[in-house]
Formats: sequence, structure tokens, C-alpha cells
Amino acid sequence: MEASAQLLQKYQVAVPRYTSYPTVPYWDTEAFTTKGWMRTAAFAFEESNQEDGISLYVHLPYCESLCTYCGCNTHITKNHAVELPYIHAVLKEWSMCKRLFKNRPVISEIHLGGGTPTFFSADNLQILINGLLEGAIVKPGAEFSFEAHPANTTEEHLQALYNLGFRRLSLGIQDFDPKVQLIINRLQSFEQVKTVTDKARKVGYTSVNFDLIYGLPLQTVDSINETIMQVAQLMPDRIAFYSYAHVPWVKPGQRKFTEEHLPNPETKKQLHELGRHMLTKLGYHEIGMDHFALHTDSLYHAQQSQKLHRNFMGYTHQYTKLSIGLGVSAISDSWYAFAQNVKTVEEYLKLVNNGTLPVTKGHILTREDLIIRRHILEIMCTGKTCWNFYAEPCIALVDGIARLEELAEDGLIELNSWCLTVTPTGKRFLRNICMALDARLWADKPATQLFSMAG
Repeated sequence: MEASAQLLQKYQVAVPRYTSYPTVPYWDTEAFTTKGWMRTAAFAFEESNQEDGISLYVHLPYCESLCTYCGCNTHITKNHAVELPYIHAVLKEWSMCKRLFKNRPVISEIHLGGGTPTFFSADNLQILINGLLEGAIVKPGAEFSFEAHPANTTEEHLQALYNLGFRRLSLGIQDFDPKVQLIINRLQSFEQVKTVTDKARKVGYTSVNFDLIYGLPLQTVDSINETIMQVAQLMPDRIAFYSYAHVPWVKPGQRKFTEEHLPNPETKKQLHELGRHMLTKLGYHEIGMDHFALHTDSLYHAQQSQKLHRNFMGYTHQYTKLSIGLGVSAISDSWYAFAQNVKTVEEYLKLVNNGTLPVTKGHILTREDLIIRRHILEIMCTGKTCWNFYAEPCIALVDGIARLEELAEDGLIELNSWCLTVTPTGKRFLRNICMALDARLWADKPATQLFSMAG
């Protein structure tokens, strides 16, 4: 069910994406200590390692050129001599993390993100993964995945990572229109994407994801239509169809174009609705927020069995309480606390090589945080959440439910005294629904724009 123009206008506000709660701008960094984080990580490990295992996220920041739309932490260079020193530092950081654990870690998930992981040679990626797995146990059914640039991903990359257990890759495409690619400096042809996709499937990869973005500069209804028609020729197993987040005050590279180049709100609405309609018609099922999957993909099966999980890496079928982020700017999550690494490569290398965990800030969750976090996660993953004030009293939750009443009146949710369920119309507004429960944001509403717009 499509939302009305009136609803879209009403809820077109700056909203977090809720890959965590509390969101990063609302972390209590003054109360945070690295020792406190280490205690929660050790506790989470003891609590869940044998049953669920742990997730590893490795941030590989290097790119040869800057994609001007990008909001990631990147380091632009053509000097590939940086590869091994960085990998050695990541493995040193992992060794420091492993000292927190009493037993061998059970790895249920590895994700290589960036930056451009395929900036690194296949040989060096093998050194990285072998180092991460040394002394660890790979859980049966573990999922290893990596992000890849279609223009530089080779058959050697695909084969080497497959041999190490990788079965899923994500190709950052965004749009096939040459004019859009030029202005965002993300250049790859359909033929390059097809070659990598075909080779990955031939090697044995079981899940290929395409990242697409709507709302990019110079994007039109025709360009989205043509992009998805080309996607239909390849039928990836998953598609992430994101709204472009225009935050030039955070990412100066986005200043290379102005808001005049961006689709207006009405056009952006058309881009989103056309994309969703075409993907659904192709047989993709909408998963949580911004994601689509074929019925053969594990993400769809996780949604159907109510086992979908969401972390800083996005949606996954692997539930882990403990996620360790390695590398510059990477975020770790013990469920009870978050910790983020320093944001520059130079400082990261210096700290790690001196034997210091490169944590720069974080947040220890309060009892109230943990309650709100659970409800936001359930909304993002299942479209439903329930509460029991007798078993779990929480004033902040009571306040949040009061704010939800207006969303219920607008038809975005069905609300009663113990549950909320997102309606078909409300699926478009998951971020707005979660924001109603965001106690920390409402206690200290930002004076300036911190987040991207909801639409």
C-alpha cells in the first residue's frame, strides 16, 4: 500500500537509521571507559560464544578514488604498499581482543567492508582471513561476506575468498546511468557487473547482493527504470535499495554537487515507489527496511521464520550478541555496550602498533537503553513489538508509546495497550516509528540536523 503525499510530507524529517540504539550522536561518551567496554565484551562472550558465536566486521578503508555520494570512512590512495601494514595492524588488534576471551572464539559471521575491500590483493586478503581464523572455530553454517567494486574485483579475489569460506558478496552499483555515475564518480559498466556476477556464481557463491540508491544527483524516473531493467537481466539474490543520505556537513565530498542537482521530494517519492514496484514485480520480497530478497535467499527465510537480525553491518540471518569491529572507525557491539575505533588511519596504526586498543569513544547501555533497544530492533526486524509494564517497568517506554498514538491515527501502526504492529503503509516509515520510542533523542532534540531525511 503506497503512502499518501500528505503522509510523506508530514514524516519527511531528519531521522536516524537505527543500526544501533542509542544512535551514535546520543552515546554518553563521558561515562564510557575502555575498561568498561572490555568487561561487557568478556561477559557477552561467556554468555553466547558457544551457542551463537561472534561476528567480525573488518573495515578496509582504502579506495583509489572518492565516490562523492559516499558516507563511509575512506582513505583515498593509489599506493598499494599500504595493504600489508594495515592488515598486520588489524591482526594485532584482533589478538588484543582475543585476550579478553577465556576460550577459543566461535566465528559465525565475517564481513569485509570499507572503503573498497577489493582494493587489497587476493593474496593479502588471504593473509587477513587466515590470521583472523587462526586459533578460532568456524561455526557450522557461518556466513562470510565482502563488499566489492565491480570495476576492480578479479577472478583471483573471488576464488581466493571462496576457498576461505566466503559465499556472499555485495556489489556497489548505485545506478547504471552514465550521467549519474559521472557526477558521483562511481564508474562501472553493466558488462563489468555482469562479468563479476557470472564469475561469482560460476565459482560457487550462493548469494550476490546489488546496492542501489535512489535520490542521487541527476537521477530521473527513466534512469531508475533503466537501472532496474538491467538488474533484472542478472537477478541478484538480494538488493539493498537505499535512500541517498545528503549530509555534506558530515561528508565534504558531497559538496561537489548541490541540492539543485538532487531530485525534488516528489520526484524522489516517484523513484522509490517505482523501484519498489519493479522489484516486487520481479519476484523480490521486501525485507525490513531498504532490503529485498528472492525467496531462495537466507534473508527471506530468516524473515519468514522470525529470525531476522540487524546490526551495524545491516540485516542478517545470523544472530550474535557480540560483534567485534576491527580496523579504523569500526564499531563493536556487546549488546550491553558500543565501542568505536579512532577515525584516521594514521592514529589507528600508531595506537595498535603500540599495543593499545584503538577505541576512541563508546557507550555503556543503561537498563532503560536495553529496553528501548529491544523494541526498536524488533520493529526493524519483525514489524511488531510487545511489552509488559509489570515485568519490565520503564517510564521512557510509556512516554514513547504516547508519542506512537499519532502514528496509529495516521494508519502507520496498529496500537493497543501491550503491542504495536506496523501496517503495510507504515513499512515506508519504520525509521519514524522507531524515533517515537527514541528516549534519548526526545530528551535532547538536536538544534542542528544530525541525520538524513526519512524519505
